[in-house]
Amino acid sequence: MNGGATRSPAVSTARDIIASLVANAWRVTVASTASATRMTMRSVVVKIGTSSITDAHGGVAADVMAAIANDVVAARTEGWSVIVVTSGAITAGWASVGAGRPRPHDAATLQAVSAVGQPLLMQAWRDAFAPAKVAVGQVLLSPLDFSHRSQYLHARGTLGALGALDVVAIVNENDAVADEEIRYGDNDRLAALVANLVGASHVVLLTDTDGLLTADPRLDASATLIEEVTSFDEELVRSAGQSRSGVGSGGMASKLAAARMATWSGVTAVIAPAHAPHALARVLANEAGFGTTFVARADRLSARKSWIAFAVHSRGSLQINEGARRALVDQGRSLLRVGVTQVRGDFVEGDAVEVRGPDGVILAKGLVRVSSDGVDDGDEIVIHRDDLVLLVASE
Repeated sequence: MNGGATRSPAVSTARDIIASLVANAWRVTVASTASATRMTMRSVVVKIGTSSITDAHGGVAADVMAAIANDVVAARTEGWSVIVVTSGAITAGWASVGAGRPRPHDAATLQAVSAVGQPLLMQAWRDAFAPAKVAVGQVLLSPLDFSHRSQYLHARGTLGALGALDVVAIVNENDAVADEEIRYGDNDRLAALVANLVGASHVVLLTDTDGLLTADPRLDASATLIEEVTSFDEELVRSAGQSRSGVGSGGMASKLAAARMATWSGVTAVIAPAHAPHALARVLANEAGFGTTFVARADRLSARKSWIAFAVHSRGSLQINEGARRALVDQGRSLLRVGVTQVRGDFVEGDAVEVRGPDGVILAKGLVRVSSDGVDDGDEIVIHRDDLVLLVASE
């Protein structure tokens, strides 16, 4: 870093990076630690939101869960490997212990309530799959499970082994012990991360709307369905709005961010109505006019670069000058310390950081070769290009 560089303690959260990102794989290889082999099959991650699987009283909507389970079983008979990402633990827990009181908002109580609700939610999923004699397995994940490479690989192995055992994995965020500062806060992003983790071809986000609409239907009666998205722009982001039902923690903007994550990793993302008959089957059959399909990018990121871009929590950021911006974005070079003008946060060698342009806009994310204190006099290369993921297109 040149002598004129400055420092700031401000650090963006993982949510900031995910929200700033923007797209076709149809086959998947899932690692199985049980057999130490790799098997190839079509794989899909299905996420169902809180508002879709709870009734008006906050209890579990058994009929909806049974319908989803039937769709999952049918997909499995067609050769699909299916992982379910579920929300609803906090809502189910509060329905059990809240006794009609207003839902709490403090982190400690919500975490305790999720601990009550998670086993209730899992029992409901067991009941939903029981008629088909399909076993389910609980997998609770947190951001740290994705940030640490060893835990990331263990999670992949566990999910692969469950598939090898013919068990449907039911995934949720580990809300009871989640760090409030870095938790996902919704399961749309978690579903996209799981899809990338296992190399799924599709991630399906089942929700209460028909898909991504041209406007918020609550405010504009003329809103129409956007059937296919091949690129992301500001107008598309605005159309997503901040819709939410009040019982879950995600909205359409969250689903759009998850779709951007997925498509960059080569995963096709679909937002579809949870209550439509045979929703999953219709998505997998590519039914025209059903839901919104986000087409996967042909130039997908490698598995390692997807991990850097989406899974690893940013520990700080580096602001760079215009010369360094051109070197990174237009020439594909490594980031040198001479191009760094400002360091934010405290990080050590190997940590992930954001790279921001002269205007403060996030350009890239990468793994540093020096600590935050060593950028001034450390290695000439701060982030090698092999450890750098560009989040913008070259000019």
